[in-house]
Amino acid sequence: MEQVLVILESLALTDIVDIAIVTLLFYSISFMFRGTQAVALFRGIALVVIGLISLAAVLRLQALSWLLANSLTALVIAIPVIFQPEIRRVLERLGRSAFFGTRLAPEATRISVIDEIYSAVTKLSSRRHGALIVLQRNSSVQEYIRTGISLEAIVTADLLATLFWPRTELHDGAVIIDDSGRIAAASCVLPITASRNLPDPNLGTRHRAAVGISEIGDALCVVVSEETGKISLTNGGRMILDLDAQRLKLILGGIYGPAQVDQLYITKRIRELRADFKLRLQTLRRQGAQT
Repeated sequence: MEQVLVILESLALTDIVDIAIVTLLFYSISFMFRGTQAVALFRGIALVVIGLISLAAVLRLQALSWLLANSLTALVIAIPVIFQPEIRRVLERLGRSAFFGTRLAPEATRISVIDEIYSAVTKLSSRRHGALIVLQRNSSVQEYIRTGISLEAIVTADLLATLFWPRTELHDGAVIIDDSGRIAAASCVLPITASRNLPDPNLGTRHRAAVGISEIGDALCVVVSEETGKISLTNGGRMILDLDAQRLKLILGGIYGPAQVDQLYITKRIRELRADFKLRLQTLRRQGAQT
């Protein structure tokens, strides 16, 4: 206890700031890795290393102690290789911060894209036609666009419904809408997720591909199941299941475009509140004049 008090008394303000920065850094990194395979992998490595060190210390195993001491350097070098996908994702998130700006399509284009996807998904869901629609945001998906057939077409509900018609050549794969708000390519091949934290372990390849493309960047992916016609959305490696078309439109409006939650109603409500405020103000003035 006395040693702890001595250490606390010797701490300067710069030492406290230094400790706080390091703590915040480790907390931020752990928060970014949360929910990924890296957490389980890191936990396994830590348990093995701690167990071997404890065993060597308790039993005084000199050979094992020498091996562990000389292996730690190699382990530090191997960590960036082992956690390469997660480290890449963290760096991409930093690069997509507001400080560096965004390159999304104009607001009017994004609103139009959301409306067309809403109409297309409504048709596809009722017909039980499988669909996979990727919405690029800030992260590049060019390597996956190159795996498909280039279109460079305007997003329309009829075109999306036609591309995913089961008898067409391009229905098997994903449609990618690039950052300009146009259909860049169809029949694209997406990466399959290896995550075990899926909401349903029985999800098929289409849903796993949707999670996979959302894990490597900030792209959104809309999925329509060909078995059930149910709609899902993936974002940041997470999947929202069993959406209806209206809820999908609201979520896309909040994430991809400006929030489209009944803007006409909001405008009308603001006008009503303004008129009510003016009426109350006039009433107060009349009461003041009468007194």
